[in-house]
Amino acid sequence: MAQKSVAGPEIERLIQLLSKLPGLGPRSARRAALHLIKRKEQLLVPLAEALGVAVEKIGVCGSCGTVDTSDPCAICADPDRDPSVLVVVEDVADLWALERAGAINARYHVLGGTLSPLDGIGPDDLNIAPLVSKCSQEQIAEVILAISATVEGQTTAHYLMDQLSHINVNVTKLAHGVPVGGELDYLDEGTLTQALKARTRF
Repeated sequence: MAQKSVAGPEIERLIQLLSKLPGLGPRSARRAALHLIKRKEQLLVPLAEALGVAVEKIGVCGSCGTVDTSDPCAICADPDRDPSVLVVVEDVADLWALERAGAINARYHVLGGTLSPLDGIGPDDLNIAPLVSKCSQEQIAEVILAISATVEGQTTAHYLMDQLSHINVNVTKLAHGVPVGGELDYLDEGTLTQALKARTRF
């Protein structure tokens, strides 16, 4: 039996679009839509305006591949960034996470994903060629591979190391192991094994 529509097509369309967002299913999308509708002037109208501006102004940085309202982006245009260090990330979300941490003041390069032959994602589907070109032409001393410790992530990291091997650049990767505040009893075997292999002098 087909589910009956409980609202007009415009509201149903809003619910349908919200349900496509990460972490929102049909039920939570209905709650979100209802919340927006109840607070039309405080939330729905400003949200619609912000989305309109985003559609018009947000684009991809031609230098690093992140999203911003300017090209080059604010990070690439920042003269205080260390131009000799390049952090390679899979996605814009990873770039934002590193920026929130504030641990490094470098430039970035967004790959746009990881190599995944099973999903049909090869080197030509990622921003690998621009990375190699950038490292060849610019004065970059270190490339930090800030890539996930998944099988696809590590495959991508090894491929990048191979592609950069002929360039005079120091390629490093993020350390993997026990997180700050982590209790050993709650960690998986792979994390514990990596932590033991990468142990340092106390």
